[in-house]
Amino acid sequence: MTVYQGFFDLKPGTGDLEFAGAVEGYLGQLREQGLIESWRLLRRKLGLGPRELGEFQLIMEFADLEQLDHAFTRVSTRSDPVEGLHHAVNSKIARVSFALYRDFPDPQRVTGEERF
Repeated sequence: MTVYQGFFDLKPGTGDLEFAGAVEGYLGQLREQGLIESWRLLRRKLGLGPRELGEFQLIMEFADLEQLDHAFTRVSTRSDPVEGLHHAVNSKIARVSFALYRDFPDPQRVTGEERF
């Protein structure tokens, strides 16, 4: 599984439930189209966590880099309806940073033949 994460705050004046609804609309459509496996929106609890990462985290799971690439290709068309859904999320986010992770160990990993 390939995990694409965004860490961010919301822009001042943005309602948290309004934002959550926008995420549901955007990523829900990508899910319906088979362009994403699953997603989760997380919010920092009790103020615990590095401040520089922001209050929110969005975790998007893809089967592999190919599926992630298909999702990026679709979103990068910048055409409706996905453009409007993407804008409804992106326009509410401040100070975002991204990360890309994978499940480990990799399922194809061979043990015992490593040379380093």
